Amino acid sequence: MSSDLYILRSDNVAARQIGDELMIMSARDSALFSLNETAALLWRAADGKTTLAEIVMRDICPAFDIDAETALRDATELSQGLAERGILQVGEQPFDTGSAAT
Repeated sequence: MSSDLYILRSDNVAARQIGDELMIMSARDSALFSLNETAALLWRAADGKTTLAEIVMRDICPAFDIDAETALRDATELSQGLAERGILQVGEQPFDTGSAAT
């Protein structure tokens, strides 16, 4: 899998921080998701312009004291899973974010 993946928060979700948890509700099917610390970090950093590899190096590796290769593999898998649930969008090119993502 390419390390040049870009992730963008989906605009059809509502997010609220409740205590230590980030809760996401999908407008698509009203499903409610509780994101763990890593998933919440990825979701917050998903601006559509920064590569997943950059997010991993900048945010995940220092926060979790993990090697870059393992972190990128895990973050890619996690991002794909969040995309399958409509929480993130994943692409091989930067997203056109003309309108602000929330």
